[in-house]
Amino acid sequence: MASKNSVKSDIKDGYYHIYNRGVGKMTIFKNEADYGVFLSYLKEYLSPPLNKKDRIYVIHMQDRVFNGVARPPKNFSERIELTCYCLMPNHFHFIIKQLQNGAMRDFVHSILLRYSMYFNKKYNRVGPLFQGRFKAVFIENETYLLHLSRYIHLNPREYTNKLLETKSSYADFLGLKNTPWVNPEIVLSFFNKNVSLEFNKTNNYKKFVEDERNNTEILRDVVLE
Repeated sequence: MASKNSVKSDIKDGYYHIYNRGVGKMTIFKNEADYGVFLSYLKEYLSPPLNKKDRIYVIHMQDRVFNGVARPPKNFSERIELTCYCLMPNHFHFIIKQLQNGAMRDFVHSILLRYSMYFNKKYNRVGPLFQGRFKAVFIENETYLLHLSRYIHLNPREYTNKLLETKSSYADFLGLKNTPWVNPEIVLSFFNKNVSLEFNKTNNYKKFVEDERNNTEILRDVVLE
């Protein structure tokens, strides 16, 4: 099961379901470019940081040439591990592993603030983009984690049956894509062992996700308020 409510626990190596939506249910990803920007922030934050040599750039000033070193951006590659994600037109879902106490808050606050600044500037708007404080639900056991990944990857069924074409980690789970900053192994490990009788007849993750017989009410507490 999962512990309800937001960010009451702060557990090292704990798994969390992070989600939020646009204020007033507004669209937060209007086109492919918006999705691309948000994903680029995830990549930057979760990939190993560039070393000093790779951050050198050339400055031309009054017929002279200098080498500058770009300020390193925020990086969470050693503090956060992203297990699963899905971006929907008006909300998002992550499953993350917090490798360091306090990292979850820093990571989510940073990426949502940065994206809000991008979005407001692009669309000439002011004010909050996201609805209140993000939700962070602590995941207490592996069975819930497995079903939650299914729920997240099925979210786009609201508007399409082509799940592999959506902005999510589903293709990574099926081995059709290898995003270095996504680590699905904790979930996929279920299909390499007999965790319980419930999964004995499940041959692979795709079947588990898309077979309607695997539907369950285990996630009744996942609510976008």
